Amino acid sequence: MVDRNASTFFTNRACPYFPCHEGVDPEQFNCLFCYCPLYALGDKCGGRFTYTAAGIKDCSNCTLPHGPEGYDHVLQHWPQVAALAKKKDPTP
Repeated sequence: MVDRNASTFFTNRACPYFPCHEGVDPEQFNCLFCYCPLYALGDKCGGRFTYTAAGIKDCSNCTLPHGPEGYDHVLQHWPQVAALAKKKDPTP
């Protein structure tokens, strides 16, 4: 079931790319993570991705952040994302 809370789900039907991924019901397509915050986790994101010949992560076949379970999945991985953003040098 999709949580229709505005802070966890919204659909932007006015977007010229909507829906940007095939395979998700347009009625349940969540645009909240238009740019996936898990991209930086590389092969640890849990999504369906590939790498191009040049080594670039290609998420065009991944619908995970846009589906009904996407918000919860992103939150489960948020500590890993936060660790990547954490300042490594303890001096101000």
